[in-house]
Amino acid sequence: MQPIGLLMKEHRLIERMVKVLEKELQQSKKSLKIDTEFMAVAVDFFKTYADETHHGKEEDILFNSLSKKNLSKNLKRIMDQLIQDHKTSRAAIQALTEANKRYSQGYHASITEIMKKLRLLISLYPKHIETENKHFFFPVMDFFTKKECDVMLQEFINFDKNMIHEHYTSIVETQEKRYE
Repeated sequence: MQPIGLLMKEHRLIERMVKVLEKELQQSKKSLKIDTEFMAVAVDFFKTYADETHHGKEEDILFNSLSKKNLSKNLKRIMDQLIQDHKTSRAAIQALTEANKRYSQGYHASITEIMKKLRLLISLYPKHIETENKHFFFPVMDFFTKKECDVMLQEFINFDKNMIHEHYTSIVETQEKRYE
C-alpha cells in the first residue's frame, strides 16, 4: 500500500461522517433543536479522527517531508491551502464545541452558530478531499523514492498505533443507522 492509499481510505470515513452531518443539519432545521449528544460525538470524530489522526499524518509526516522537496509553485500553493483548510476545520470544531456547550446549558440562540459551523464543515471537507485526491496526492508522490514511500507508510502505521480507527468506524456506522 502506498502512503496516500491509507490517507484516501481515511477520506472515505470522513466523507461518510459529513453525510451524517448533512442529515443532522436537515433534522435540526426541521425541529429547530440540536441533538447535543450527537454534536458531542461529531465534535469528537472531527477533532480526534479527522484532525489529530488524519490531518496529523498529513501535516507531521507527508507535508513535513514535502517541505524538504523542490515542489512546483502550484503544488506548494495547494499544500498551503490544504494546511489553511485544516486550520479552518480546527477553528470550526472549536466553535462548534463551545456553541454546543452553550446550547446544552439552555442558551438556545447558539443554534444559529451550530448550524453555521455544520454548513462550513459540510462545504469544506468534500472540496478539501477532492483537492487532495485529484490534484495533490498523486503528483507529490513523484517526489519520493520507493524507499521514502515505504518509510513514510511505516511512519503512518506507527502514528496510527496511537489512534483507534475501529472505534471511529463504529461511531460513524451508529450515526448512519440513525437515518436508515
